[in-house]
Amino acid sequence: MVSLSAAFLVLSLNCCLVMFCCEARYHHHSHHHHKKQHNKQHYPPHSGISAPPSLAPEGSIPVPPLVSLPPNAPPEAYAPSPDDGEYNNTNGVFDVRQFGAVGDGITDDTQAFKEAWDSACQAESGKIIVPNGYSFMIQSGSFTGPCEPGLVFQVDGTIMPPDGPESWPKNNSRHQWLVFYRVNDMSLEGGGVIDGRGEQWWNLPCKPHRGPNGTTLPGPCDSPVAIRFFMSTNLTVQGLRIKDSPQFHFRFDNCKKVHIESLHITAPPLSPNTDGIHIENTDSVEIYNSVISNGDDCISIGSGSYDVNIRNVTCGPGHGISIGSLGMRNSRACVSNITVRDSTIKFTDNGVRIKTWQGGSGAVTDVTFDNIRMDTVRNPIIIDQFYCDGRRCTNHTSAVFVSNIQYTGIKGTYDIRSPPMHFGCSDSIPCTNITISDIELLPARGDLVLDPFCWNVYGELETLTIPPVSCLMEGIPRSLLDINLGYC
Repeated sequence: MVSLSAAFLVLSLNCCLVMFCCEARYHHHSHHHHKKQHNKQHYPPHSGISAPPSLAPEGSIPVPPLVSLPPNAPPEAYAPSPDDGEYNNTNGVFDVRQFGAVGDGITDDTQAFKEAWDSACQAESGKIIVPNGYSFMIQSGSFTGPCEPGLVFQVDGTIMPPDGPESWPKNNSRHQWLVFYRVNDMSLEGGGVIDGRGEQWWNLPCKPHRGPNGTTLPGPCDSPVAIRFFMSTNLTVQGLRIKDSPQFHFRFDNCKKVHIESLHITAPPLSPNTDGIHIENTDSVEIYNSVISNGDDCISIGSGSYDVNIRNVTCGPGHGISIGSLGMRNSRACVSNITVRDSTIKFTDNGVRIKTWQGGSGAVTDVTFDNIRMDTVRNPIIIDQFYCDGRRCTNHTSAVFVSNIQYTGIKGTYDIRSPPMHFGCSDSIPCTNITISDIELLPARGDLVLDPFCWNVYGELETLTIPPVSCLMEGIPRSLLDINLGYC
């Protein structure tokens, strides 16, 4: 009898111990999840950039809590792995599926991405994983820093916005889809796809190709930029495929030290305002080894940009690689130290272009275009200081000063609808120090070689060219000596 009582007492003590251990494990997970939910919002109160909703929109699948062990399960049964989307806090990897992302292309996964960002942002060298084989629909909003250094946003699957203006929430910004704001030392990379789903936006009545003869029709016209980086430093964007943005595919504003490599950007040739990469007030930019075809400029360089190096880019169809437009609405614009080399431009409306509005001020200086192959390009080399996008444009005497521009080793074929070289400079502020060497541009069809066009342009011809350039004027125009050019 004593022996039987003792056995019963031992069995009771073991059961209590097991229940205590399991209960402690359960509370540990509950406490961890509760702590994570308190780290949601990082948005500055007056940034002016839309933030994703703090709660999932009505009708979407709610974000499930983190998995906890049932009280009667042994501790060994809980083993997160990358295959099932769990993350490991010790290595700082955060799979968006673990935060409730579904990835069926229909469910709103905005909140899951927001929570994954908040967690990775606080982890040193954190990595967000958007896994291959899934399509995630997310609303417009901001991924906001500052974050711990070394953050990686790895897109191996597909991310996309709502499909067109009618599906876009009325309270969300229509100027941009995804914004990375005040983020330093970050990489956006992977082998996945960013699908802008832009077709319905391109077909708004206000777009240039919708009215007769390229005119526009009344109606709302705001269309979102797909990916925008704003006030950020030490950025890397590489390896991604991005397609069919409603407007610009990438835009960089007020950024420093940007490295872009191995991107593949595509949109139809008639998709309006779908610039591949636009930079504005941004310096120390590298754009390497990328392919861009779209309905506007492959790369456009706006005011306040300097130290930009573009190399081994294939551009076209599209509108070419452009500096500008600059000086719109009598504004002051400054661009300097731009290099484009070892690249190919094909089947585009322009090759390498500098475009400014009448009435502007400032300067474009120290620009080099070197070793560029042209294939059936209209206006392979063009400076246009009378740029006008179709609206009524009036004559002005002031202009953005264009000087120290070098064209070297530009060869290939041009579309015979326009001359191979066009230098249309301001009546009052000529272009100066334009240097031309080793140019060979032949018609894509026929044998008739068109003469270059020159208007008020000063410079030097260092070698013989095809076609011959005889319209450059020598020296410095006397008129510039008496004008305050407002150098940058």
